[in-house]
Order: sequence, then C-alpha cells, then structure tokens
Amino acid sequence: MQVDTILAHGTVITMDAAFTLINDGAVAIRGDSIAAISPTDQILRDHTATAVIDCHNCAIMPGLVNAHTHVPMTLLRGLADDLRLDVWLMGYMMPVEREFVTPDFVRLGTLLGCAEMIRSGITAFADMYYFEDAIAEATVQAGLRGVLAQTVLKFPAPDAASYEDSVEACRLFIEKWKGHPLIVPAVGPHAHYTCPPEVLEACVALATDYNVPLHTHVSETLLEVEDCRKQHGMPVVPWIRKYGLLETQLIAAHCVHVDSGEIRTLKNAGAGVVHNPSSNLKLASGIAPVKEMIEIGVKLGIGTDGTASNNDLDMFEEMRLASFLAKGATHDPLVAPARTSLILATIGGARAIHLDHLTGSLEVGKRADVVVVDLTGLHNTPRFHREPEMVYSQLVYACKSSDVRDVWCNGRALMRDRALLTVDLPTVTAQAQDIAQQIDAFLINREGNLLDKLIVIGGLNQEEMFEVQVKVAIEDPAAIDRALKQPPITIARSSRRNQYDTYFWFADPQQGRVRYREDEILDKNGEVAEARYLLTYTQPAKEREFAQSILLSRARFTARADRSLRFYREYFRATSERTIDKERQRYHIVYKETEFMVNVDRMTEPALPGYFMEIKSRTWTRRDAEKKAALIYELLAILPVDAGKITRTEYVEI
Repeated sequence: MQVDTILAHGTVITMDAAFTLINDGAVAIRGDSIAAISPTDQILRDHTATAVIDCHNCAIMPGLVNAHTHVPMTLLRGLADDLRLDVWLMGYMMPVEREFVTPDFVRLGTLLGCAEMIRSGITAFADMYYFEDAIAEATVQAGLRGVLAQTVLKFPAPDAASYEDSVEACRLFIEKWKGHPLIVPAVGPHAHYTCPPEVLEACVALATDYNVPLHTHVSETLLEVEDCRKQHGMPVVPWIRKYGLLETQLIAAHCVHVDSGEIRTLKNAGAGVVHNPSSNLKLASGIAPVKEMIEIGVKLGIGTDGTASNNDLDMFEEMRLASFLAKGATHDPLVAPARTSLILATIGGARAIHLDHLTGSLEVGKRADVVVVDLTGLHNTPRFHREPEMVYSQLVYACKSSDVRDVWCNGRALMRDRALLTVDLPTVTAQAQDIAQQIDAFLINREGNLLDKLIVIGGLNQEEMFEVQVKVAIEDPAAIDRALKQPPITIARSSRRNQYDTYFWFADPQQGRVRYREDEILDKNGEVAEARYLLTYTQPAKEREFAQSILLSRARFTARADRSLRFYREYFRATSERTIDKERQRYHIVYKETEFMVNVDRMTEPALPGYFMEIKSRTWTRRDAEKKAALIYELLAILPVDAGKITRTEYVEI
C-alpha cells in the first residue's frame, strides 16, 4: 500500500484499549489518518511511502491533549503573579482584557500558544476565550485540533456588550465551524457564579440544539463552593445539573472541591473532568480528588489552564505533577502511576473533551495525531529495558517537552527535527513583545485608579449590569403602604432600616465615587436586629433616560466593608466627603411576575421635609432593563404619586 509517511524503528506507545507497546515499531500515515501500526519490518514490507522517518531511540506516541486552557492568554504570561484570585482576575486580567483583547490580539496569542503547544507535543486542546472565531482561524493556520468554546458571561466582555450578544456570537461561531476537520465549536459559559440561571439555560439550549460540547469552570475554589451553598442551598454540581448542564457534552474544568456524590453524578452524566495541577497550586485553589475520580471512572483529563495562571503550556510538566500530587495528597505511592498519568494526557484527555473517536490513541483509522519523542537526552540516561512498561515512567517522570522532536496533526507535519513548520516564530514573538510593552504602559498609567484600589483590599463583586430606577417626593408614606398592599401588586417581604452613608468624592469625576454604608435592620420593636457594612463603587454616568425620568445606569461594584470608616478615609484620600442618613421602609414587591424594590425614605441628615419614594430593579441584560422600565412607568400610574415631583437627583446630590 502506498502511504505518505512511515515513522519507523521507534518504540510505539499506542494507548489503545490493550495498551499495546511495540519495541521496534512503525506507524504509517495516509492522508489525515493512521493507515497501519505494526513492527517496523512488517510495515516496510507491506507499504511504500513518500517519506520514511527514522525514529531509533525515540518513542512514537499519540499527540497530547491539553483539555483546558485559554490559549490567547499567552500574551498575558507573567503579567500579575502571586496574587489572590480575585485581585489577579479583577485587578489585572479583566481590565487588561477590556483594553487590549481584539480579534488581532487573540489571533497573535493563539499562534504563540500553538507554537508552544506543538513544541510540547500537544496536538489537541480545549479552549475557552473571547473572539473564538479568530482563535479558530489561527488554530487552523498552526495545524492543531481544537475544541473551541466561545465564552458567555453575565458581564460585558471584550467581544460582547451583554450576555445576549455573547450567546448570539456563540451561535454564529458554531454555525460557521461545525463540521470542520480540525475545529469543534463549543459553548463556553464561564462559570455558574458568572452566569445566572437564564444565561446557563441559554447556553444549554445552544449546546443541545447544535449537538456541541459545553465547556465551563466547576468548583475551582473552596470559596466558590461555599458561596454556592449559601446562595442556593446546594454545592456546585447539583446546581448546574438543575439547569441542564449535565445533559450536554460537558467539559468541567478543575472540579477541585467536589465530593463523592458529585463525582458520581459527573461520571453518570458522561461529563469530562479536567484536572489542572499547576494552575490549581499556583492560585492556591487546592488539589483535586484525582484518586477518587479514577476509582469511580470519571472521564478524566489534564489541562494546563491559561499561561496567565500556570505560566506555561507544558503537558509533560502537568503529567508529572498530576502523578506526584495524587501520591502526595493520599500518602499512597501507588496512586496515579506513570501509565495512568499518560492516559490522562492522551486518551483520557480525548475522552474528557469528547474527541476520543478521533484522537488520543494510535489506532488504525484514527486521525494521524502523532508525536516523536527523543529518549537520548542526558536526563533520560541510562535507560532500562527489562520491563516494557518502564517507557511510561521514562516519559512521565524523566522526559521534558524539549524532548519532542516531531509532531503531526491530522496527517500534517507541524514540527520536524524541532523546527516549527506552520508558525513564523520570530515574527510572532516580536509582535508579542510589542503587546507586552503596550500593556506595561497601560498599567503604569492606570496606577491610582479608584476601582483598582477597591480591588486590592479584596472581596469585590460586580452587581447586575443595569439598574433601572425612579425617585419621587411624596407627602404620605401611609398612602404608598396601602397602595402596595392592593392587587395587582404583591408584597413579598418588607423591612425597616436606618442607613448611614458616607460618600467619598474625587477630583476627577470620571473616577466615580465610593460609598461606605452602615445598614441597620430593625426588628418589630425598632431595635437593631442586624447591621451590615458595605462599600459600593459607582460609575459616574447614566446610561439612558426613559419616560418619566426613569433612569438606566451602569452597574456597581460592591465589597464587604470589614474595616473602620477611619481606615477608608485614610485609604482613599478623597477630595471631599458627604454624609447622608435616612430612615427607610423597604418593600420587595412583585408586579406582573417581576420583582422590584420600593424604598420609602425620610432624610434625617441633612434633614429634609417630607419623604421620597424610590422604585428600582437591577438586571444583567439591556432587554430586561427596558422591560422593567416600562413596568415602573405602569407602577407610577398605579401608586398615589405626583409625576411632577419626580426628581433625577440622587440623595447625595440633593
């Protein structure tokens, strides 16, 4: 038989179901697939090839599968290390991404990352990032195989102003790339804590309708799991199961803090789980229960995560660390032996990203995703041969990514004799360094930014993207109370409060402002039952004004105020400070199946005559904001208020 390429005289490591090893073996490649695997003399007898490549003293093995990464973040490698996750993410990654991430940025970052992955022996990877269409184009140019998930978030993202835009971009991405020989498009809801139920449901519908994978982060940190239990009364896996994620071709990244029941749930759902040893250690997220996952039979793979949190794309390093971590965490040297780690990086990883029918093992008919690893280096010397399976130990415990000599993906040579064939590395690295200089300049100029100062002290959360509100002066709060108790309005709950607000103002109005609030919640006797302390950062501008001065404003960021007011005065060094005290009756109401807050306030400092009523609601979507603005307009008509007394002024500005 005529074939294109024969890799001859190597140790063939198939990773097939029988874990077949051939000491002096050969692999024949024809087109995009593996045509034959046999001892070298048999292959050379039965086949002729355009190229016969000598692989003496080398391993011929399946290409490695990097089952979770954010490949364009190679351009953010080393940007902000040794920080808490929230400071790293919201203080550095997100601001830089908002400023720099474009199609050209991700295309360059992908080429840089693909070059590194090829040199590491990776032929397939699962990605989640922005502008995934540009990532797909660069991946095809580099010649790698990718399961590429377009990110969906409740926040505005570099490639989408709202989650609806993200979902639509994902749909278009899937339609463009579905059926491509190298690219499997996927849906990428970032995580349950960045995607409310309606976002998760939209992503599940998309993945189901198009029969594509869904890639998300699951139980990466202990705080994430604790918050899920507090907010939803259950851990993360049951929560995402509630919204259908386990009914998709799920790729669940991390799963560090999952219990036995959750592991079995993931296994029974056929979900892929991706262990990210280096990233989880560097960010102090913890150690995944790999032993239990293996014993239960989860589809388990290994990923590098992004280089901003690793900081490399070296799967040899991940294999070695995965084995050592499992042994150290369980005090059992028999856990995750070398062959098991190699499984996780090859056929196991392929199963985890739902590609094992195409790649992950050397088998006739599968795609020709093959790497040749040189076993002659000093760190590989000497070599023992008394047991054939010792080659697994050599690959996992001794080999380095620099030992990868040749790489083929889909039958195409991507690297020969350590020379990259599909990426212009000098040009890519020069452009990457230019981007780094621009980011450095941006961060230097940004020093002193108010939002960054909030982030540094920790615990910052972004609230809903939009706030719709109206404020009106009223004479009789009892009339409002009576009206709220009449159909078609329903009061879900109510409370009385004393609120003491201190606002910090700054010379540059574009900085926004910070509010420190002491919120005293009163019992039925008027005694303080609970006190809460909160910092709120508010962006400066209103987004839009509807009829009747109903205002749509951008989101706010909140943080628990766990320090004294004196501390915040000294920390922020505001230009001026204003104090607002008020007595508040708060109603949580439902009108036409939509929730609103109604606040009836009496200002005590500064003392103002009369009362004010606010109607407000928050949402993640512009479309929902417009709907709620219309409903607020209807509420104004129902309630006993004088439309002429509506004010656009906030309390602190009155």
